[in-house]
Amino acid sequence: QGQLVESGGGLVQPGGSLRLSCAASGFRLDYYAVGWFRQAPGKEREGVSCMSSSDDSTYYAKSVKGRFTISRDNAKNTVFLQMNSLNPEDDAVYYCAADRAGDCDREHVQDPDYWGQGTQVTVSS
Repeated sequence: QGQLVESGGGLVQPGGSLRLSCAASGFRLDYYAVGWFRQAPGKEREGVSCMSSSDDSTYYAKSVKGRFTISRDNAKNTVFLQMNSLNPEDDAVYYCAADRAGDCDREHVQDPDYWGQGTQVTVSS
């Protein structure tokens, strides 16, 4: 059985950037829809971004569109989330996810087969 291991979270100043990584082991991401969710304290989990496997279409929540970029490196079996122009509203635990069905529901991975363990992103001066 496979798993997703996240890295790259941490403390960043407003306006700064971080790149999150999500490395798959035990399975290949090539034919999975991959994406990112986040959850802030006291708030519901929300979809941030998703990338389909069938046509590599990408989707973003309107709150992050233009600032975040999702990508995958099949050779490294890894998904990335480049986050630029970070603001305090981006402060949350970020989770990657993968769905072997291969399609996205807008910015949501529809029914994840695998979840990352979560990585904290803190945006503060």
